[in-house]
Amino acid sequence: MPGGQPLRDHGGGLDAACARWGGARETWLDLSTGINPVAYPIPDLPAHAWTTLPDRDAQKALTAAARDFWAVPDTADILAASGASALIARLPLIAPAGPVDIPAPTYNEHAAAFRISGRKIDPDGTTRVLVHPNNPDGRLWSSDEFSDGLTIIDESFCDVCPEASHVQTATDPNRVILKSFGKFWGLAGLRLGFAIGHPDRLSPLRDALGPWPVSGPALAIGAAALSDTEWAATTRTLLHADAIRLDALMARHGTLVGGTDLFRLYDVGDCKKMQDHLAQNNIWSRVFPYSDKWLRLGLPHPNAWNQLEKALA
Repeated sequence: MPGGQPLRDHGGGLDAACARWGGARETWLDLSTGINPVAYPIPDLPAHAWTTLPDRDAQKALTAAARDFWAVPDTADILAASGASALIARLPLIAPAGPVDIPAPTYNEHAAAFRISGRKIDPDGTTRVLVHPNNPDGRLWSSDEFSDGLTIIDESFCDVCPEASHVQTATDPNRVILKSFGKFWGLAGLRLGFAIGHPDRLSPLRDALGPWPVSGPALAIGAAALSDTEWAATTRTLLHADAIRLDALMARHGTLVGGTDLFRLYDVGDCKKMQDHLAQNNIWSRVFPYSDKWLRLGLPHPNAWNQLEKALA
């Protein structure tokens, strides 16, 4: 219980799985997260990316690449940070006082951030947080479902379906879009995320993050990856094909509930039993404290499908 707060449920935790079911970490297939298993190839970095403080030109290059990639309106601001989670933790700074509506089940860090700040989570809240596509069921939210007040749209998984993005609404002071770099580009350890919105709305976040919110290596890698639209298009095609392949493998074990092309959610009847079966084959999956049926699987690396196929045979 670090800092007096209970640990929240997340994917990962492969070290604990190894301790319980045995096997070395390198023998395990971790499907408990929605991270692209084929990461963007890291380009050669100049030495100054590591040895000097991040400069303004590097920050401007990253912002320009992000604006082009997501077609961000010119009047909307883009704020880069060390991961979407760094922004989520500070969202109460930009939300009006009062309760917050966060439709559940969804990614639990949003509710945690507001509760820690003393806010109540209530369907009648005028501030609304929507994860789009939702984690874990992949639900897409329409603009008709936005609040009349501030609506924060977490698009951490939306790069597999860019046509569904609400980024064009970011010119409205009552709309804020969050983007995660680590999931689609498969570089979660890099820690890079973005908030997109009206400059006045994002100003408290910018002040809170300080002058160097993103490391030099993350600035350089992020700018290169966001500029590589050919890689992004090819990756979307490959991820979609792999998601369909995973559905076919799971067809005799459960029913598809939803998901995205980075993760799939299945009703397997007894999720703990299925998780245990997979773990005995050194495959780690995700279950949720609010469901005894749902099992979520990420996509295997191209070289690891055989391990999953044997476990599900």
